[in-house]
Amino acid sequence: MGIVVRQSIKGTLMNYLGVAVGFVTTFFVMTKYLTQEEVGLTRVMADAALLLSGLAALGTNTSAMRYYPYFKDKYTRDHGFFGWTLIVPAMGFVIFTILFFVFKDFIINKFSEESPLFVDYMYLVIPMAFFMMYMTVFETNANLLMRIVVPKFVREVGVRLFTLGDYILYITGVISLDGMVIGLCLAYTFATLLNIIYLLCLSKISFRIEPGHVSKWLRKDFMFYTLFLTVAAVVGNIIPSLNTFFISAQMGLAITGIYTIASYMANLVEMPYRSVSAISRPIISQAMKDNDTQRAAMMCKSVSLHQLIAGGFVFFIIWVNIDLFFEMLPNGEKYADGKWVFFLLGLAKLVNSSLNIGVTVLSYSKWYYLQLVFTAILTTIAIVLNNRLIPAMGMTGAAWSSIISFSIYYLLLLTLIIWKTKISPFTWKEVLVILIMLVLFVINWLSYEYISKSIIYFNSISLGGKLVEALLRTGIIVAIGLALIYKFNISKEINEIINKVLRIKSKE
Repeated sequence: MGIVVRQSIKGTLMNYLGVAVGFVTTFFVMTKYLTQEEVGLTRVMADAALLLSGLAALGTNTSAMRYYPYFKDKYTRDHGFFGWTLIVPAMGFVIFTILFFVFKDFIINKFSEESPLFVDYMYLVIPMAFFMMYMTVFETNANLLMRIVVPKFVREVGVRLFTLGDYILYITGVISLDGMVIGLCLAYTFATLLNIIYLLCLSKISFRIEPGHVSKWLRKDFMFYTLFLTVAAVVGNIIPSLNTFFISAQMGLAITGIYTIASYMANLVEMPYRSVSAISRPIISQAMKDNDTQRAAMMCKSVSLHQLIAGGFVFFIIWVNIDLFFEMLPNGEKYADGKWVFFLLGLAKLVNSSLNIGVTVLSYSKWYYLQLVFTAILTTIAIVLNNRLIPAMGMTGAAWSSIISFSIYYLLLLTLIIWKTKISPFTWKEVLVILIMLVLFVINWLSYEYISKSIIYFNSISLGGKLVEALLRTGIIVAIGLALIYKFNISKEINEIINKVLRIKSKE
């Protein structure tokens, strides 16, 4: 776990450095200077590009993880494996771009009434998706080489800094709305260029393809796997963007803007998983190839446990201070309706990020094709719930559809994974983590109700005073939580880190 822990910690630091930039951009620039419709437009554009790029990649990022162990060879630069990861998504991009134009009238018809601004810029989704796709492909290749920090910096920090500059140019009148949207496309263009430059500097990749290295069995298996992933992508890649599209089409970009702010906050919950999963997937892939289920199970349990701990603390910190956050937010009263949207989406993100590593195990096993069935079930449930709940409950209905869909999906899928692979992400320690989190929520409620609110004129004190109170209260409760995690020895890795910070010698 050494390299996993080191790279994951560095990657997570990059994630949260990006969060700091994104926090300023999203909550103190966009909410203050952009209209709700413009905020919604940036979200729909990004989600549409993400959907197109995910479909066009033809599952390259997953298949690369699965088949890299068959090419891995430092003496031949992996037999030109990198070249294959360029060709496959290029073919997919051509196919799905053609389909984009085939269905353009349908898209225009769905969005023209409530979100005409998106229709004006929908064609810019194509170049944005192209560079978004290859940025991810190059990042995947870096992950295979166990180098995630620089690509993480590019994605999490570089793209956000560029978009921040883009918004500032628009706000100050240097560029028009057209220029701002084009600038969003350029952000991914530069990120893609930086990633390929980094890969070239590693001197471990080759554009030269070696068809002779691909055996008949491997070629057949790869083609079947890619076909499966393509079909699964058509179904599965709809899920991340489903809520945004439904809200935009049925309620307009202004409501999408409110939903966007809430979902940005919810995304913070799964930030630690992005680094841990990036570095753990190649290890799980190798373990499954070697039929080393014990190693795969150990990695699966560790990732699930640590994401539950990290994501749980992030969710706790945000939720107990969410009212103060909206009070501090420029035009916060316009976005405060997203409070319960965050709560539900945050829980959905916690469930997804804590259990998704089990899906990774299935993806690299010989039963990978069964995932398609459950992905189809997830998509069907999500579409049905969005159709029913959004008209009845608005954007909160979209959040409810997310958590219900993911809960049913993982209940069914993890049952299959445990049955077929005998690998489970669960340990009894996760029950302890959940109990500790519940205790922290109770402590926070008691301290707020009987200590903070008992302060004379609490409601009339300055915003700065409320911020100091929140920092002290949250800091003390988080410290209690960490102490409980340490006391019950829930994570050996966390205890070792705490020991180093406190300079306490391990008793081992």
